Amino acid sequence: MLTTRLPGRVEPYKLAARAEHMEGLMALDAFTRLTEAVGPQQGDVEVWLDFTIDPQRRHEIHGRLRATLQLPCRRCLRPMAQEVESEFLLGMVSNDALAAELPSTHEPVLVEDEQLNLLTMVEDELILSLPQAVYHDEADCAVSRDQLTSGEDVAASREPAASPFDVLRHLKGKKH
Repeated sequence: MLTTRLPGRVEPYKLAARAEHMEGLMALDAFTRLTEAVGPQQGDVEVWLDFTIDPQRRHEIHGRLRATLQLPCRRCLRPMAQEVESEFLLGMVSNDALAAELPSTHEPVLVEDEQLNLLTMVEDELILSLPQAVYHDEADCAVSRDQLTSGEDVAASREPAASPFDVLRHLKGKKH
């Protein structure tokens, strides 16, 4: 079990030159963009990072993260625990031109003034790994399937839909 807290900033080029490995925890409540996207979070994200230089002299970060997030159910909007995991390969770049040169296997990560903001990098990866939609099991959800449809919708679905070509037939029948 990880117990070490990761720093907010590192010097990634030095870490890659020494082929350093880092692992540790980051507090989920420190990620403001994640909170804005899915609501307040508690606990930690577990992070494993390997800083390397590949044979083409690209500075890379091989990473993995794991967290249990409280994500809103799409039916009832109540939070539910969801395990989120991600593995990623990042290429360190200092500008957009260098990012465009990375192979498709790498995602760019911006290093400014020889510093990498680990908090921002991990938050980006967490946001990218969020599932598209989460739902409680129907038996556990506060909203039932019947509550999701209104009576008007049910009545409208019983009547046959008008043909989209009826408008064209009407227009064609008019003489100018």
